[in-house]
Amino acid sequence: MKHIEVYSGNNCPWCVRAKALLQSKGLDYEEINISSQAERTQEMVQRSGRRSIPQIFIYKAHIGGFDELSQLNRAGKLD
Repeated sequence: MKHIEVYSGNNCPWCVRAKALLQSKGLDYEEINISSQAERTQEMVQRSGRRSIPQIFIYKAHIGGFDELSQLNRAGKLD
């Protein structure tokens, strides 16, 4: 199991950015595409309390979406 989970969807520019940032850092992640796995949408909402994508979890802790991921990166916490 990967330590980073990204709930994403089709045609989501913020999802693309989040995945690109993780890839640029060499971080592996599990992508959960709720567009192709609609049953996982409720799981995402229950875990995060949010309906927007992406929703990102690191070591099962909810960190938020792309903006929060970007803030972690600027603070040097993804290195």
